[in-house]
Amino acid sequence: MGYAQRPGMTLHEQLTHEIRTGPPGSRVGAFFDLDQTLFAGFSATAFTRDQFSSGRLSPRDLLDSARATLSFSLGKMGFSSFVTATSAVYRGMKESVLEEAGQRAFDQYLATEIYPESRALVKAHQDMGHTVAIITSATRYQADPVAKELGIEDVLFTRLAVEDGVLTGGVVRPTCYGDGKAEAARSLSAKYDLDLEQSYFYSDSHEDLPLFEIVGRPRPLNPTRRLAQIAKERQWPVRRFTSRGTPTVGDVVRTGLLYTALAPSVGFGVAAGLLNRSKREAFNVMGSVWGDVAASAAGIDLRVEGEEHLWSHRPAVFIFNHQSGLEMILLLKMLRRDFTGIAKQELRNNPVFGPLFRASGVVFVDRSNTAKAIQALGPAVEALRHGRSLIIAPEGTRSKTPTVGPFKKGAFRLAMEAGVPIVPIVFRNVLDALPKGAAIVRPAVVEAVVLEPIATSSWTLDTLEHHIEDVRNRYIEILDESEEGL
Repeated sequence: MGYAQRPGMTLHEQLTHEIRTGPPGSRVGAFFDLDQTLFAGFSATAFTRDQFSSGRLSPRDLLDSARATLSFSLGKMGFSSFVTATSAVYRGMKESVLEEAGQRAFDQYLATEIYPESRALVKAHQDMGHTVAIITSATRYQADPVAKELGIEDVLFTRLAVEDGVLTGGVVRPTCYGDGKAEAARSLSAKYDLDLEQSYFYSDSHEDLPLFEIVGRPRPLNPTRRLAQIAKERQWPVRRFTSRGTPTVGDVVRTGLLYTALAPSVGFGVAAGLLNRSKREAFNVMGSVWGDVAASAAGIDLRVEGEEHLWSHRPAVFIFNHQSGLEMILLLKMLRRDFTGIAKQELRNNPVFGPLFRASGVVFVDRSNTAKAIQALGPAVEALRHGRSLIIAPEGTRSKTPTVGPFKKGAFRLAMEAGVPIVPIVFRNVLDALPKGAAIVRPAVVEAVVLEPIATSSWTLDTLEHHIEDVRNRYIEILDESEEGL
């Protein structure tokens, strides 16, 4: 049994409709498992990978851990014994070392694997005032970074024995596994006076059946074969997410079409340039055609609010929140003509985009050398003064999460020097389609909010930081509003 599809609603709206039309208040619990539920993959794998690369685990330690894992999966070892066997290697280690390792593993391997759909579910429950918690058999070193990222305060987990800030190599019983998860939920229910009959539990595993059975709203996510069968028998609604993890064949094909669309787009651009004897027209046609075709081929449904602000004041400095390599294609589709950009120096030597960027007047900056970067911006000011707009990501680098990073001053100083306005573009949900470090684009609804042009004529260097902070706060407000409206 699946969720009902409602015409005109996005995937996130379909997912959260039940929550947002259901009972509000803190007496409703929303419990989430960790692995394969909040993100694709397994936190233990990422954690072990980090420990091995840092030299804290030897090949023999890995072999011992693999043996314990096999024994547990075959039913020859209980969960508590399994945790004891795999954590014995940490005996005598300061707990702070594992805390740092957990955060590092999250940053390097898991941050981009959080399901956008699960993020939307968590946010919907939070917006309804529900008591949201992670209940996991993993340790807090694996769970805390995820909870921090999602704004989840309550985390119930399997505890390793610690004395005076040092791990003993033991495990605190009962562990948060099987019946232990149900007991953890009951303890949370007693603490907050929760109504379990109105509460939700999200998990992928049949091993969590004891907790599924004590809530009124069991919600299997990405279920194992056995859990899927149980859900079918009991008519529990099931959801499977494909936005993270192993891409489908369709995703790979669509991504291939996105890149192969560049060649005919260049051809159209060259033809237009020759016919009109205009280099600028060549790049205008090439960019707009590739933006249209590539976005369509990749399955990106781009919805623009405030589109009139893209054209009301040109030239301008268009700034955007940078989360994905996909934004370049979306900006080509939106802006269409008479603009150039600023890119990091490394892209100059890219075999495909380097020649195109150089020919189109893209300004390359060396981010490792501030003095050279400022000096290199001279051509950008000249481009603005000659009627060409600029696109710049004031964060400077891509973020792995929707969080808006600090803004650098370069874009704003350029606008001041050239006497042109700043036009902020706020992208929503770009990470759904292509997170940082990913190579395959997933179909998604991407929203762009274009704000009114902001005049910079009255700005001064003394007030610049204040103006930048005001603009950045608008990004934060709009992204928060979009999550509340799901």
